[in-house]
Amino acid sequence: MFCCMSFSRTKRSLKPPETFQLGEAAVNIKLFSHMELIAATGDFWRGNKIGEGGFGSVYKGTLKDGTNVAVKLHGVCIEGNRRMLVYNYLENNSLAQTLLGTNNSNIQFNWRTRYKICIGIARGLAFLHEEIVPHIVHRDIKASNILLDKDLTPKISDFGLAKLLPPNATHVSTRVAGTIGYLAPEYALRGQVNRKSDVYSFGVLLLEIVSGRSNANTRLPFGDRFLLDKTWTLYEQGELERIIDLTMWSDLDTKEASRFLKVGLLCTQDMAKLRPPMTAVVKMLSGEIDVESMNITKPGLVSDFMVMKVPKMKNNILTMSSLSSVSSNEGSSGNTTYGSMTFTAINDRE
Repeated sequence: MFCCMSFSRTKRSLKPPETFQLGEAAVNIKLFSHMELIAATGDFWRGNKIGEGGFGSVYKGTLKDGTNVAVKLHGVCIEGNRRMLVYNYLENNSLAQTLLGTNNSNIQFNWRTRYKICIGIARGLAFLHEEIVPHIVHRDIKASNILLDKDLTPKISDFGLAKLLPPNATHVSTRVAGTIGYLAPEYALRGQVNRKSDVYSFGVLLLEIVSGRSNANTRLPFGDRFLLDKTWTLYEQGELERIIDLTMWSDLDTKEASRFLKVGLLCTQDMAKLRPPMTAVVKMLSGEIDVESMNITKPGLVSDFMVMKVPKMKNNILTMSSLSSVSSNEGSSGNTTYGSMTFTAINDRE
């Protein structure tokens, strides 16, 4: 099983089809014909559509020989004006669907499973931020962009908003795009993005995973609506464990879960320079760096800048008037599965 992402293109005047070849760096990537993908997806049948992103639709399909796909980019299709990428098919949806969603899921998210997921995401971001040159800022780290394979190994997906960070650059100024609740204050208000912006988003995600709650829920009383605000209040009161998801009672390590929450608060501090780099975050989560004695300053709270003059928000997705559309790549509703745009280095790496 695999996933195919079809890129939309504006129709232009007729011109001879362009011819492309894959370079030497892509020697292990299979080049599919358009007809092969038509056959595999049932002519891109609507019932096989499993997602809709800002850069095209995602379909599931089965290759002619029934071969399962390895966890990496499997291939591409480049024929004339047709541009398609073929990715692995992930059976367990996203964290937004399985852990935080309203749909019933038979996946048991006990503490050890959540521990593994948190560490995996942190290692993946550390890889993007430190090991790839030029460094990559994802810009849209959130629960719906964390996909889970059959072993519940997390995969960071949807690099449609990602930015390359030039050498020696402190930040990149860009149009604001992303999801309210995950956006760092300096990015949401000034359009300045760097690796610490991803760190902030990861901190919010970390709180969601440990608490089992979405970062915002308008159905709750005002003081409980925003997860980061509530977590900070409990931290100041010395009652941080009250936000931990008690459905993990079978193997819950309260001390360890509280440490993860503190790391989340360290990552979401209002001043970007105080947030730890992701390499340090990995060590904090694994216990190699002690966080108990660290000073945690007030986070950049959603409630603080939601009332400020920020770009227009529609369906909780931040948009600019100069930006024609920004998609959260939530995928279709119901029990759907997602294709992944993923760096495979999210797996355990020594």
